[in-house]
Amino acid sequence: MVALTKGRYLSLGFVFLVYCTTCTKSKGATGDILPDSLPSVPGTLPHFLKEPEDAYIIKSNPIKLLCRAVPALQIFFKCNGEWVHQNEHVSREYMDQNTGLKVREVLINVSRQQVEDFHGPEDYWCLCVAWSHLGTSKSRKATVHIAYLRKNFEQDPQGKEVPIKGMIVLHCRPPEGVPTAEVEWLKNEELVSSLTDDNIDTRADHNLIINEARLSDSGNYTCLASNIVAKKRSATATVIVFVNGGWSLWTEWFPCNVPCGRGVQKRSRTCTNPAPLNGGAFCQGMSVQKITCNALCPINGGWEEWSEWTVCSVQCERQRRRECNNPPPRHRGKMCEGPSNATKNCTGGMCTQNGKLLHDVKPQSMDGSNDVALYSGLVSGVIVVAVLVVAVMLYRRSQSNYGVDVIDSSALTGGFQSFTFKTTRQGVADRAEYHAPKGHPPETFPRGLNRDYSNSTVERRSTKKGLLTPNGPPLTPTEDQMRTTGVFGYLGGRLVVPNTGVSLLVPHGAIAEDTSWEMYVVINQGESSVQTEEGCEILLGPEVTYGPLGLDLSSPVAMTIAHCAEVDTENWNIQLKRKTQDNKWEEVMSVEDESTFCYCLMDSSSCHLLLDQPGSYALVGEPLTQVAVKRLKLAVFGSMGATPMDYSLRVYCVDDTPYAFQGVVATETGRGGQLLEEPKMLPFRGNTFSLQVYIQDVPQFLWSIKPFTTCQEFSFSQVWCSNQQPLHCAFSLEKYSPTTTQLSCKISVRQVKGHEQILQVYTSVAESEKESVPFFMQTDCTITSQTGPKAFKIPLSIRQRICATFDTANAKGKDWQLLAQKLHLDRNLSYFVKQQSPSAVILSLWEARHQDTGDLDSLASALEEIGKIHSKSTAATSQEDPESDLVHHLGTGTPGNPVCGMGELSNHETANSVTEYTG
Repeated sequence: MVALTKGRYLSLGFVFLVYCTTCTKSKGATGDILPDSLPSVPGTLPHFLKEPEDAYIIKSNPIKLLCRAVPALQIFFKCNGEWVHQNEHVSREYMDQNTGLKVREVLINVSRQQVEDFHGPEDYWCLCVAWSHLGTSKSRKATVHIAYLRKNFEQDPQGKEVPIKGMIVLHCRPPEGVPTAEVEWLKNEELVSSLTDDNIDTRADHNLIINEARLSDSGNYTCLASNIVAKKRSATATVIVFVNGGWSLWTEWFPCNVPCGRGVQKRSRTCTNPAPLNGGAFCQGMSVQKITCNALCPINGGWEEWSEWTVCSVQCERQRRRECNNPPPRHRGKMCEGPSNATKNCTGGMCTQNGKLLHDVKPQSMDGSNDVALYSGLVSGVIVVAVLVVAVMLYRRSQSNYGVDVIDSSALTGGFQSFTFKTTRQGVADRAEYHAPKGHPPETFPRGLNRDYSNSTVERRSTKKGLLTPNGPPLTPTEDQMRTTGVFGYLGGRLVVPNTGVSLLVPHGAIAEDTSWEMYVVINQGESSVQTEEGCEILLGPEVTYGPLGLDLSSPVAMTIAHCAEVDTENWNIQLKRKTQDNKWEEVMSVEDESTFCYCLMDSSSCHLLLDQPGSYALVGEPLTQVAVKRLKLAVFGSMGATPMDYSLRVYCVDDTPYAFQGVVATETGRGGQLLEEPKMLPFRGNTFSLQVYIQDVPQFLWSIKPFTTCQEFSFSQVWCSNQQPLHCAFSLEKYSPTTTQLSCKISVRQVKGHEQILQVYTSVAESEKESVPFFMQTDCTITSQTGPKAFKIPLSIRQRICATFDTANAKGKDWQLLAQKLHLDRNLSYFVKQQSPSAVILSLWEARHQDTGDLDSLASALEEIGKIHSKSTAATSQEDPESDLVHHLGTGTPGNPVCGMGELSNHETANSVTEYTG
C-alpha cells in the first residue's frame, strides 16, 4: 500500500487538496494530466450530474455557473486556467435518496466586469474539477459572453414592384449580435410563416422568397431580428403586385358606317383581360381597328314594259300586265310603285248589264241608220278633244319661256362657267352663292371677307399678273378681330390675328418682283367642320385659312397655330389636315413623319408650318394612351345679378389656346363680367374621367347659395371633345344684407383621378367698384400687318449673307444642314433639300418660331458656334471668317418693329446680347 498523506496547498489565494506520497502524476477521467490530482486507484471517480453551461451576460446582470457531482469530496471552478477563490464558491451537500450517495453542488457568479477585463486568445471560459478518494474529474468548458444586439441592420429589405405570378425576393441581413439574432418576417404587422403557406419560403440566410406573387401578397414587409437582449425592426419594404393590362377579344365588326358606297367599319376591344391594376401597364396598341368597306347600295325596282292588251272578254274588258324586274329590287331597294295590272273597257262603256255588246243587242225599233249616226258622233267628239289638247299644250309652252329666271347675268358673257334656271322668281332670295359681276373675273373669299370688302379691296396690283382668278365656294363673313389682311410684294411681311396665337410669315422674295397680292388669314369661328372620328380625334387648335387660293409663291410661307396638347409622341398622334375642294378634310402629314410637301415643327404651345398651298388647315390629335394630356385654361368671372342682392360667378373651362380664350373674353365683355382671378392651366388626361367644379369656403353668414349647386360636373366627352368651344358653369349667390360688399371663396376644378386647380376669389361686389374685364387684352394692339424689312427680326442684308454662306457646301462643311442642326431644326431635312434656298426657308422657320421673343441671341449663338468649330482652319488663312462677320453685323442690325403680340428689341439691346458671343 502506498501511504497517503493529506495536506493543503495555498496558491494565489486558492485552497485545494494535495495528496503527497511520491512525485507521480495521475490521469483524471478525462485523460488530462492534472498536476494536483490523486494517484490513480481502482474504483469510481467523481461523476458530474450537472456540468456548467454556456451563458450570456445581459446588460449588467451576473450569471451563475453550477456544478453537481457524485461522489465528490470537493468541487472547485477553474476559469481561464486559474482557480476561483474558495470564498467565491457557494457549496451544499445532500444525500441522494435513490442511491444513498452524497451529492455535492457548487455555484459561482461571473460578472460583466470579469468578462470585460479578460483579454485572452479565446472566449472567457470556466470548468469544474471534482475530487473523490479515487481521483479527479473535469467538466466541460462553459463559455461566458456579454450579450448584445446592434441597432442598424446590415441590409434592409427594399420595396419592389412585381408582376403577378412573378417571384418576390426580399433580402435581410440582421444587425450584429451575441448570440446571433433570429429573423422573422412581418407583413402588415402580422407574422409570416412558411409553415402555413407553401408559396412562402423563409430561408436560413434570412431572405423571404415568395415563389409566385399574388395580389394578396401586396403589403408592407418588415424584417424582425431578435435575441435574448432585444428586438430590432428593419425599414419597411412596400411590395406592390401589379397586373399589366391585357386586351379582350375583338368585338364583331360593326356595320359599315355609310348605307351606300365606300365607308369604314370598325371593331373594338377593351383593356380588361385583365384590367391594369396597381400601376400595371396599359395595353399596347389601339383599342379600335378600322377597315374600309363597300356597302352595297340599294337598287330600287323598275317596271318592265307593259304586255299587249288581251282580247276583249265577255265582260267587255281587256287586260295587260307588267313585272317589277327592270331591275328587280335588291339590297333593301324599294318595290316598284304603281299597279302591276291594268284593266280597260274595250267598248267605250257600251255594254249591257249582262255583258253583251250593244251592237249585238238589236231592239226591234232600231234600224241600221241609227248605228251610223252614233259612230259618226263619237269620231267627231274625239277629234275636237284632240285639237283642244294640242292647242293648250302649245299655249303653255309659249308662256313658259317668260317664266325662266337666269340667276347671274354674267353667265351670258362668259364670266361664270355655269348658271342655274329656276321656274319661280321667288327662289332668287334663297340663292346663297355670290359670283363676280359682269366683266370681272369671279373671286372667292374665305370667312371674314364679305362681298363688298372683297370687291373694293382686292384688285389687280400688277400689269403682268392677275391678283386672284380661281373659282371657289363663298365663305360666310365673321367678326373683324378674327381676320387680318395685307398687301404683300417682293419684300414679304407678316400677318397676325391679334390675341389668337395665329400668324403668317411671307418670306422675302416669295412673291415675284413687280407683283403684289392681297393676302388674308382667317380663323373659322363657327363650329368646326373638321370631321373627327368619335372617341378618337380632337381639334387641338383653331381652324385657319390663308389665301387667296390662286396665290403663286416661289418659297413656302410660315404659319403659326397655337395648340393645347402636351406634346408627347408616345401618347399622341398629331396630324395636320387640309380642306379639299369638295369641303372634305384630308390628312396632309403626321407631325412626326418625314414629308417633302410640308414641314411641321411642334413647340410646347405652338405648331409652326411651312406651307406651299393656300387653303384651310387644322391640327388634329388622336390619343394613343390614357396618359395623353391636353391643357385647359380655367377662369372665373363675376357680375351682379338681376337684383342688387344677387351675384353670379361663372367658371370657364376652355382649351388652352389664345383663340379659344378669346371666345370667353368676348362673351364676358358683352355681359360686363369682371375677371376675378388670373387664369390658370389644368392638365386634362384622356382617361375617360369627368371634370368637377366645386365652390368652397363661401361665408355662410354673409352669402347664401342655391342648394345642390355647390358641385357641378362636365362629362369627359364634353371636355375632351370641346374643339376650342368654351364650357362654363355658373354659381348664383345671394347676399343676406345690402351692406355686404366683399365676396371671398375658392373654386376647385379637378378631374376625377387627375389634377386639380384652385381659383381664389376675393372681390368687391359694390356696383361702383366694378371694373372692366380683361386686363390681359391687348386693347391698344392695332398693328396686325407689316410689310418689308420691319416685319422681320433678321436684317435683309444679314439674311442674304447667311443664305449665300450656307446654301452651298464648301471645304469646311458649313452648309445649310449645319445651320439647321445648330438652330435645332435638323428634323425632316428632306423637305429643305427640295427648296431653292434651304437656308432661306430655315431662317423663315426661325423667324416664325421666335416671333414672340425679343432678341437674336439664339441665331447669333448658333453662328458663333459654327465659327468656333472651324476657327483653326479660319486662322490659317488671311481672310475673315464669314460667320464672325455675320455675328458682328447681327449685333448692329435693326430688327423689325413688333407686330401685334410680338416683342420689340432695340439696337442697343441687340448689340449687347450679341457682344456676349463675339467678345
